[in-house]
Amino acid sequence: MKTAVVFIADGSEEIEALSPVDYLRRAGVDVTLVSVGTSARTVVCSHKVSVNADFTLDAYLDSHGELPDAVVVPGGMPGAEHIAAAVRAVSFVAEMHRAGRLVCSICASPAVVLPATGALEGKTWTCYPQMEGRAQKYLGGYKAGVPFVHDGNLITGRGPGAAEEFSMEIVRSLVGEEIARKVKEGSLQR
Repeated sequence: MKTAVVFIADGSEEIEALSPVDYLRRAGVDVTLVSVGTSARTVVCSHKVSVNADFTLDAYLDSHGELPDAVVVPGGMPGAEHIAAAVRAVSFVAEMHRAGRLVCSICASPAVVLPATGALEGKTWTCYPQMEGRAQKYLGGYKAGVPFVHDGNLITGRGPGAAEEFSMEIVRSLVGEEIARKVKEGSLQR
C-alpha cells in the first residue's frame, strides 16, 4: 500500500491540506495527517477551521522510521511560514527529495518551504502568484498561470482553486491512471 504524509499547521489553507487527504484516501493510499509548528495535534487553519491531525511532527518522526511514498505541504499564510520555521519538517522534506520520493507543495509553500530543501533545484514549478519572489534563486524554473506542474518527483500547485487538480496529480503519480479515473468519477469532479 502506498503511503503519504500531509503536513498541516496553524494558518494552513484547509482546502490545500484536506483535498489531498480526501482524494488519496479514496484512492486507497494510507495517509497520515501531521501537525507542524505546535505541540498539539489540533491546528486552526486559515479560515478558522480546526483540524485534528493524526500525529504531531515530533511524535510522527519519533515513531515512523521508514519514509512514506509522498509528502504534501499545503500553503496558506502563516501556515507555510510555520512549516518553514520547523527545522524537522524542512529536514524531512529534504530527505524525501534526496530519496527520490514524491514532494508535493501548493500555494505559498513551494516558494516559502521548498527553497531550503533543495527540491526546486533544476525543476519547473509553480506557486501562488506574487509569492515566487520568495524563491529568488529558482525563478528560472517558475511557471505562471498553470494549476500545477509535475517535474520528476516534484508536484507543485498554484493555490486553493487548483487543489483538486493538484491532488489528483498526486493520486495519478502514486496509484496510476485507472484508480485516478475511478476517484474522479466517484467524486463527480469536473
